[in-house]
Amino acid sequence: MKNRIAAAALSAALLLTAAPAGASPVASEISAPGPDGPLAGTLLSAEKASAPVVLIVPGSGPTDRDGNSPLGITSASYRLLAEALAQKGISAARIDKRGLFGSKGAIADANKVTIAAYAADVGAWARSLTDRTGQRCIWVAGHSEGGLVAIAAEADPHVCGLILISAMGRPFDVVLREQLAANPANAPILPDANGALDRLAKGEHVDVSAMHPALARGLFNPAVQDYLIDLIGHDPAAILAATTKPVLIVAGTADLQIPIADAEKLKAARPDATLAVIKGMTHVLKQASGRDRAANMATYTDPSLAIDRSLVADIVRFVRANSH
Repeated sequence: MKNRIAAAALSAALLLTAAPAGASPVASEISAPGPDGPLAGTLLSAEKASAPVVLIVPGSGPTDRDGNSPLGITSASYRLLAEALAQKGISAARIDKRGLFGSKGAIADANKVTIAAYAADVGAWARSLTDRTGQRCIWVAGHSEGGLVAIAAEADPHVCGLILISAMGRPFDVVLREQLAANPANAPILPDANGALDRLAKGEHVDVSAMHPALARGLFNPAVQDYLIDLIGHDPAAILAATTKPVLIVAGTADLQIPIADAEKLKAARPDATLAVIKGMTHVLKQASGRDRAANMATYTDPSLAIDRSLVADIVRFVRANSH
């Protein structure tokens, strides 16, 4: 399963804001056509039928439509984000990726995927949601690795524009090298990890037989190497530079996985994009109770912790300003 990409799994979670009087978002199970079977998701509809629609694209690994993962992430990020947006008058769809959870039947092997395939699924969702809601187009909010998927789907005529949340601005292997090196406990495995990334970046498979189990059975498991090769071959900033639709880039100063430099790289690629840097926001889009690593990591497993209000406000402001 793609859940082997544990060290790179980038998920998200968020802070609820108070609902305005009379607001009553309605949740509906939704589907879109996948390659071998339906893709599944949930649409939380805002009170007004004419409300703009945001599609939340999950980050890497086995991240479900709520933003949770069997790898130990229980932040309920995407569910909370959808609720916060719907309470502010913006409908939000959250989805399971092909081959996983409710979309398990969409493809036989969840590892046999590419960024282009995920982008095609975004297109399928965009068409399904515009048909359902009557909107001309939808906004695609990609979190972490989902930001790259969103960028790759930008040209679809049913996409209004992009919301890139804690998204990579550099190729995956560059980001992963930094993530691994940032943890002193990884020092013994860094030579093997960096060597493997060198080979994958050249499009070559890696022999993991002599590697540490964390690498052999996890990050560089042979089952996911084709996907890693494809992922590493994408430069998010270079692809974003060729886009033309409105873009919002959001980054948190307390993000342990994706530094502000990535957001700045994306902004440099699209100087006209809106950049929002949120002080103290973690990778899972919450405010930690303290500045230490333990407090930061606690945000990954606390679904009761509210979403960062600035994040919701930035998204709402951007969508309203660019919806015509």
